[in-house]
Formats: sequence, structure tokens, C-alpha cells
Amino acid sequence: MNRKNFKIGSVCLALLTAAVLTSCKKDFLNVKPSTSLVQPHTITDFQQLLSNTEVFNQTGALPLASSDEFIIPDYATYQSLVQLTTRNAYTWEKDLYGGQGNVKDWNIPYAAIFYANSVLDGLPNSDGIGTSEWNKAKGWAYFARAFAFYDLAQNFCEAYDGKTAGSSPGVPLRLTSGIDELLPRATLQQTYDQLLSDLQQAGRLLPNNLSVDFRNQPSKAAVYALFARIYLSMREYPKAEAYADSCLLIYNKLIDYNTVSKTASTPFTFSNDESNYYSVQTTDLTEVISSSLGRYAITPELLSLYDANDLRKPIYFGKAANGTTLRKRTYSGRSLIYTGLATDELYLIKAECAARRSAVQTALSSLNTLLITRYTSGTFTPRSASDPATALAMVLTERQKELIRRGLRWSDLKRLNKEGANITITRILNGKTYTLPPNDPRYLFPIPDDEINYSGISQNPR
Repeated sequence: MNRKNFKIGSVCLALLTAAVLTSCKKDFLNVKPSTSLVQPHTITDFQQLLSNTEVFNQTGALPLASSDEFIIPDYATYQSLVQLTTRNAYTWEKDLYGGQGNVKDWNIPYAAIFYANSVLDGLPNSDGIGTSEWNKAKGWAYFARAFAFYDLAQNFCEAYDGKTAGSSPGVPLRLTSGIDELLPRATLQQTYDQLLSDLQQAGRLLPNNLSVDFRNQPSKAAVYALFARIYLSMREYPKAEAYADSCLLIYNKLIDYNTVSKTASTPFTFSNDESNYYSVQTTDLTEVISSSLGRYAITPELLSLYDANDLRKPIYFGKAANGTTLRKRTYSGRSLIYTGLATDELYLIKAECAARRSAVQTALSSLNTLLITRYTSGTFTPRSASDPATALAMVLTERQKELIRRGLRWSDLKRLNKEGANITITRILNGKTYTLPPNDPRYLFPIPDDEINYSGISQNPR
């Protein structure tokens, strides 16, 4: 391979600050690494580096384009999509990328990992060693690396299963900022061990307080929230519940939806009370992600789950010019899809895990605490159930309704099918039916060809 296109995990790297500490240019990934660039050396430098949301605070877009939350309304609209990957993701094609390079679902997390490693490698030689700000920067870097590794695992690996994780492929675990080493794929168990270890480190270093104005910065509450999300995806429900409890002890604010505009196209702000840690899906595949284009519609089956007094229906959904029902802007406060950590998710994790251990009243208490804030004042009837199975089904339905288009459904489909949910997704286009059966290999997105060609790591079956 031509060395001028040097890559780490198929990410064209800029060696730190010229592209980040100044303008945070979008094309920084195309800059050749150069030792002539000024190295960051102060805590402020490292915090500015970690604040670059062009690299951090992003998750992959492929799960949104592939999940069962929406449909493309007709074949003409499908054909009009410019991006081949968008069309292929919608019908789960074997050749997903069609020769496309620079796949952001792979590249952006590895860019974040590189920059987090650069911070971790540089902090021992910085000023203020051992101060609260130094600890915060170090914890922030560990959190960012864990967040990126987890996103990669969700998209490019099987759903976690403790019985097989030791032999299932994970992702390359790059733990230093060096750019010369080619790494094989770790096992899935090693991948999860590493990201959980990073989170443990972050939890010891980060402060309790959540920044009201800078939701892109993690706190201890965000660490606990991410632990809860990860352990839920691993189906380690007691641990997920314990971490949800720990997070809610620190931060448990919910928004009363009676105070939210039902007509605004942007009902929520960036700094809304439920946002614990801010992230959005990458700007790749924008044809499906953008709600303004009217190129997708929320599935009628999902819309039918919201009753007349459920404020989520008018707050979450609106009509495009072509008449399709779309998801309005989410907790990001802008057009990008929010995939961050929020309080509502924690209450649902608590409720699901309690139901799974047959603590019906605990599950319903957590669920009702959330739902009373989602209904028109005076109309909510608390949910009740006589057995754990009914309570669990109720919670899972509300999880799907509450967290629609938050980037979590793809992971949920993978883990729930591991639990035996037997969910098959079906699309119909131009009279042809496309199906994605439970536990199908296409739930693993293929590793981009340019990565395979460069590093020689093993490809996912498709």
C-alpha cells in the first residue's frame, strides 16, 4: 500500500492539533500524519482535543438505515436515493458498500480511539499531573475510547454471548497512539473486557457533576449509564440494573412532556434535562437520517402503539410535505439523530431488568415513573401486570416507543433475538419481499474493503 495514505483501522490520521485545536475541520481525516505538527502538552490542549465533536460524540449510521423502525414509502423514492450504501443497508445486501471507501461507521470510532490514545499517552508529560482537571481529562479519554469500542462491537460483531464470546471475532484493540502496528481482530470477549476496563478507569477519575452547558463531556453518571447500556446488550441484567440504579442516584431528571411544544419541529434543546451524555449518529447516509427529506416513513405498526393521550405521538412525529409521517428532531436539538445517554433509557433499563428477575412491582414502579411524564396531565392510568412475562412485554413495548430512532433498536433486535424473540424484519419493494431472519449473519455489518485490503484482518460472514 502507498505509504502516503497511511492508515490506522482505515482512518487517515492527522497527528493531533493543527486540525483539531484550531478550526476542527471536517477534512482532518485526510491529512497525512506529520511530526512537524505542534504536539498538545497542557491540560487545556487535551480538553480541547477531546471536545472535538467532529471525532467524538458520534455513533454509526448503518443501524438506523437497517432497523425496523421505518420504511421507504415507495420504490420510486428508494431508487431516488443517491447513496448506494443507503439502498443496500435498507435491504441488507451482501455487498453492502458497493465499492465505497471511507466508511464512517468504521473510521470515525477509530479516529476517536486514536485521539483518546493520544491524550492518554500525552498526559503523563503534561502540566498539572494529579489535579482534578488532569484526572478529568484522563477519565474523559478512557470514556471516549470505551464508547468508540462499544459502538464498533455493536455494529461489526455478533451480539454478546458469554458462551461463545471467547471464540467470536471482536475488533482490533488499538491502545496506543502509535501508527505502525497492524493488529488482528481481538476476540469478542477481549473487546468487551477492554471497553469495560476503560469504563472502570473513567469511573474512578471523572467527577460526579454533570455539566449543564457541555453535555458532550462525560461525568460519573454517564459512566454508570454506559455501563447499564452495555450490560443490557450483553444480557447481564443484574449488572445492568445495578448500574442504572447508580446512575439514577446521581442524576434522575425527567422532562414533563406537558411542558414541551407539540407543534415545534425541534421540541428539545441540546441541553435538555434528560440528556446525560450527548452523541449523534454520523452524517453518513443522510438521505434516510434526515427527517426533512420525506424519504422514509415511521412504520404504521409502530405508530399504532401510541394512544390518544400519549404526548409522544404529537411531540415525536410530524408530517413531511409528501404526507409521510416522520420522527421530529430528537434530544440532539438539531437535525442529527441523538444516540446519547439519557434518563428515560435508564428508567427503562431498570424496569426491564426488574421484570426479568420477577420483581413485577419494582419494574412497574420504574415504568410508571417515566410514563406519567409522557401523558396529558390527569389522563395517565398506571400500568399493572399480574406476572413477570406480562410486565416484561409491557416494558419492551414502551422501550420501543420511547427510544424510537435513538440508534438503539438494532442492538435490541440482536439481543432480543438471542433471547428467543424470533423477530423477522420484512421490506417490500416493487413487489419483491426482503427478509432479515433472527440471528442472521447480516446483523453484522461487513468490515470495509479498504480496511481488509490494508490490514488483512478477517471479514465478517454476510
